[in-house]
Amino acid sequence: MDNTKKLGLIIGSLRKDSINRMVAEYIVSQLPENIEVEEIEIAQLPLYNQDYDKQTIESYDQVRQKIKEVDTVLIVTPEHNRTLPAALKNVIDIASRPHGDSAWSGKKVAVVTASPGTYGGRECGLDVRKSMQALSAKVMIAPEVYLSHASDSIEDGKVSNEKTQQYLTKFADALVQFIEE
Repeated sequence: MDNTKKLGLIIGSLRKDSINRMVAEYIVSQLPENIEVEEIEIAQLPLYNQDYDKQTIESYDQVRQKIKEVDTVLIVTPEHNRTLPAALKNVIDIASRPHGDSAWSGKKVAVVTASPGTYGGRECGLDVRKSMQALSAKVMIAPEVYLSHASDSIEDGKVSNEKTQQYLTKFADALVQFIEE
């Protein structure tokens, strides 16, 4: 019996050296081998426009299909101006359309935010959760991860702070349970 599970990874930051990418890489490194991870790229997506619902846009179709094919989606994102980054909001909107065919409906979703600031992207995390709940996704309740002062935990492009590693490993363990439920 194949117990392989598929995890789609969406990183809300488009920066090459994103703190959130480093946090996501650490979380993924803690997952067991039976969880296949595929990053769902969002940088190339044109801005959502409802007029496009009647057209075929290959990048939209691809991202919608990838979200539908995975068992769970992990969103790791920064906060921009106390809410979602534009690229993350864009993919959420794209995958929710066309009306009646949302890729988010019934999809398991886990959310992690990381920020160099004091609040750890908490407002963004809450906004993502609110959007996912409105789209009928099954949102992972606990533990919530709003990693503050995240840049202090990074050295040479990796999460190096032992306390942060332990915290993220605890989250990864809970994520595995959530995926396998």
